[in-house]
Amino acid sequence: MTATPLTAPLPALGLTHPRRALPLAAVFGVMQTQSFAPTGWWWMQLLALTGLVVLLRASRSTRMAALTGAMFGLGWFLSGIWWLYISMHTYGGMPAWMAAFAVVLFSLYLSLYPLLASATWYRLTRHAPDARWTPLLFAALWLLSEWLRGVVFTGFPWLASGYPHTTGPLGGYAPLVGMYGIAGLAALIAAVIARATWHRTGSVVRRALLVAVVLGAGWGLRAVPWTEPAGKPIAVRLLQGNVPQNIKFEPVGVEASLDLYRDMITAAPADLIVTPETAFPILVQQMPEPLAHELRTFADTSGSTLLLGMAGADSPVDFTNSVFGVSPGVAGVYRYDKHHLVPFGEFIPFGFRWFVDMMHMPLGDFRRGGPAQPALDVRGVRVAPNVCYEDLFGEEIALSLRHQPQPANVLVNVTNLAWFGDTIALDQHLQISQMRALETGRPMLRATNTGATALVTADGTIAARLPHLTRDALTVQVQGMQGLTPYVRTGNGVVLGVALLVLLGALGHALRNSRGGAKNR
Repeated sequence: MTATPLTAPLPALGLTHPRRALPLAAVFGVMQTQSFAPTGWWWMQLLALTGLVVLLRASRSTRMAALTGAMFGLGWFLSGIWWLYISMHTYGGMPAWMAAFAVVLFSLYLSLYPLLASATWYRLTRHAPDARWTPLLFAALWLLSEWLRGVVFTGFPWLASGYPHTTGPLGGYAPLVGMYGIAGLAALIAAVIARATWHRTGSVVRRALLVAVVLGAGWGLRAVPWTEPAGKPIAVRLLQGNVPQNIKFEPVGVEASLDLYRDMITAAPADLIVTPETAFPILVQQMPEPLAHELRTFADTSGSTLLLGMAGADSPVDFTNSVFGVSPGVAGVYRYDKHHLVPFGEFIPFGFRWFVDMMHMPLGDFRRGGPAQPALDVRGVRVAPNVCYEDLFGEEIALSLRHQPQPANVLVNVTNLAWFGDTIALDQHLQISQMRALETGRPMLRATNTGATALVTADGTIAARLPHLTRDALTVQVQGMQGLTPYVRTGNGVVLGVALLVLLGALGHALRNSRGGAKNR
């Protein structure tokens, strides 16, 4: 049994020829990147995925479909995470050619996931390319491939497909299905639109109505109050020291950082004052006693709770990337240890010691904290920190909320993105925090070294922010929220289960077709 012949427009455009199809797939991948911050054209992602599905439908073999998906991924990731070059070359001292090669190699690895989704979709639909369920299968496979990218080898869900929609209509689904669910909805819309380019029968109006209903419902869901205010607003100061990365861990930089953040902290009181990740570039045990005494005295006399970013050491070989809290009138010190560590930056994967040794960075193996650590109380409002890369993992933040007897009311992300210069990485990370706020129905505070320091409200709106690469403090009033969104209660389990059921159904259909074809022969 052979695939149904393509309709005339696709071969007429040359989409069946690799010399046109593969470069075009890479262009669609670059378009996908433009849908993310700072550009933020969410609708362009729908166009990019539509183009990908059209190219896959025009493919004449599973191999061609796989190459098409890979080229889409390569255009997407090379244009979206090129800033990793800066951390490895500019600050890590790695030779330029090797840093560039590492970025390309990593992008090739990430491209395996759209390759897998693309090849599987073609393989399972080649005997029924015009079936009504093919868009649903593409959505399921795209969702599953994105989820796999976020968990395999500890995961790298940066530029995951749901993030462009933080400000678009699909963002309204975040409290229900989370970021991966939104990625699946976007893929479904794209596949429905793409199907109209080769399947002319049926109602165009019906397809347009389906897309309009999905988008319109998303806008409507944005107005639903999934959580409710908890207590009174608290006054918060978020500090952005803009310490140059090239001196941050040098002796002169360490001394300057200690003085800088002491002065920024004690400049004015607030209910909560937050410094960035490793704002104090020392171990907590190394903090000079006069400085520790001065900060404790300021907290007690001003009524300010301090959240301080620095490393901890429980033994000479047992280090943590942590946040320490000093509360007025409380003798002990609050501590949060980063749970989801960054490969190469905070732990060294087996066999890659040579790679890390090539970079002149303070890298090493850290111990990770627990998955559900208690929040810090600030005038009756519970504040839960997460460190830098951790807010990419919505399932883990949801788990930490639903497993606490008293879930946090406010989320706080402390970050140092100075490793990546003044690049799109800063705005991309802010967009990630917007998605976490939407999923959890809680505000997200961000205190960063170079940007983007901001307040993201519970509806995902950026209420206030500091310019990149400036030294300043952002003073805001923050309303804590309580209650659990459906996504926080269930995590990714529901959408993954639905996607797997769709995939199993398609596999069963393909198996029946295969057996039917064998009998006919």
